Amino acid sequence: MALATLSASPSLAATWVYVSNADSQDISVLELDRDLGVLKPVETVNVGGQVMPMAVSPDKRFLYAALRSQPYRVLSFAIDAANGKLKKLGEAPLADSMANIDTDATGKWLFAASYPGHKITVNTIDKEGSVGAIQQLIPTAPNAHAIHADSTNRFVLATSLGGDNVSSWRFDAASGKLSPNDPPLTGAQPKSGPRHFVWDKAQRFVYLLDELDAALHVYAWESAGGTLKLLQSTTTLPAGFAGKPWAADLHLTPDGRYLYASERTSSTLSAFRVDPSTGLLQSLGQTPTEKTPRGFAIDPSGRYLIAAGQESHSVSVYAIDANTGALGTPKRLPVGKNPNWIEIVDLP
Repeated sequence: MALATLSASPSLAATWVYVSNADSQDISVLELDRDLGVLKPVETVNVGGQVMPMAVSPDKRFLYAALRSQPYRVLSFAIDAANGKLKKLGEAPLADSMANIDTDATGKWLFAASYPGHKITVNTIDKEGSVGAIQQLIPTAPNAHAIHADSTNRFVLATSLGGDNVSSWRFDAASGKLSPNDPPLTGAQPKSGPRHFVWDKAQRFVYLLDELDAALHVYAWESAGGTLKLLQSTTTLPAGFAGKPWAADLHLTPDGRYLYASERTSSTLSAFRVDPSTGLLQSLGQTPTEKTPRGFAIDPSGRYLIAAGQESHSVSVYAIDANTGALGTPKRLPVGKNPNWIEIVDLP
């Protein structure tokens, strides 16, 4: 009886998928049918600007979308749990064109990193879920690209693609203020271009992807002090690659067993097996995907990976083989123009 309950439980949750389409200036709202492994259109939300990075509130009630065309701003949406549709709550100014946004663990603060503006910022979020004013702005080394808080909400990391470093910040969730950690920076190889990063669920490791050399790094995360120690470096490039590397995104499966990374020049997804004790990676090879896969996401069940192609204007759903990490035959769906970011939300 217990087994039957477990196997049936995932179907009780609806899975909503949000895709930002920069050039058609809209967000595709889709439903993931886990039984069939396909996406079904729900609605298209016009946003009136070049929409790119998005973030979901910790309680999954709100979606935030940043516009990288002027005037730079962030839109706040309420997520309808019954049908996944979006209701606009308002918009607030951003300090620049932002490559990445995320909330802190309380959902009261919005972090943002500006690639062209070389800065990171913090905005307020009110009790109704709407983003408010910019309350802190910090200049950084060139081309800030990603910014996220650890699970304790005490530390924030941010990448500088042009400065070849990862900055570490102490975060005061009461005031929403960032202050430099000690040491404040972890250096990377010259012209490597640190871009996106993720923590493992246990907060023992940080995985960092470089844009310019497509290298993938494993760091030990010292959670007491918010520091990084390099353990391993590998590559996301296919064998025989002969071009300019242009890596983009990376994600772990929820169980932490597999890590995937996208590379835009080759239009591939690389898969890696994660050693549960050491955090180190074993390459499982590459899978061809949508053209120029800037963004992708893995659903909360860990059964599906959804990738967006900036130049194919489509998304693909791949079933993930739990035993091998292999990606199955893709099931495609056209969306808007220049899809680049995906967020997935499970709601009962």
